[in-house]
Amino acid sequence: MTEVPPPLPQDPGGYPPPPPAAGAPGLPGGNFEIWLRRVGAYIIDVIPVALLSGIGGGIAGGTATTADCIGESYGDPMTGGMSYMSCQPEYTGVGWAAYILFTLAAIAFAVWNWGLKQGTTGSSIGKGLLGIRVLGEATGQPIGFGMSVVRQIAHFLDAVICYIGFLLPLFTAKRQTIADMLVKTVVVPK
Repeated sequence: MTEVPPPLPQDPGGYPPPPPAAGAPGLPGGNFEIWLRRVGAYIIDVIPVALLSGIGGGIAGGTATTADCIGESYGDPMTGGMSYMSCQPEYTGVGWAAYILFTLAAIAFAVWNWGLKQGTTGSSIGKGLLGIRVLGEATGQPIGFGMSVVRQIAHFLDAVICYIGFLLPLFTAKRQTIADMLVKTVVVPK
């Protein structure tokens, strides 16, 4: 005796379930929505790096002296001649130390955030706050420290072509930048 398989599940009214919505299969969320989250996440991630760099530069500039000034005159300034003076700052030892220390802190933060944190959890601080993750296209898992750093370096290719690579997620089926295509990653909602 053979048993008849049960009928397929149906919606009320006897109709089959509707087909899936148009878009890239397996990638929830709209292209524009995810792209805006990516932009927002980048801004959030860059703020600490910019602050650390700015503090170091501010201390270096604030402690600098302007002892090295040179000036030139061409003709009579009263009849249309030109003169100018250029002063070059000389950074003090404290200024240089602060600049180097804060620059190294900014680099360390960026490597931790975009390399270690994003590589092991799938999300940098900004991506975590905005609910997106970077995952391996084939595995669906975080890509690891090394590939996350390579992905960040590969973003240079997104920028070198008039930043068009950063707009590609708006137009590609898997919402990928050039860097994402190279390291085979996708950015998906959590």
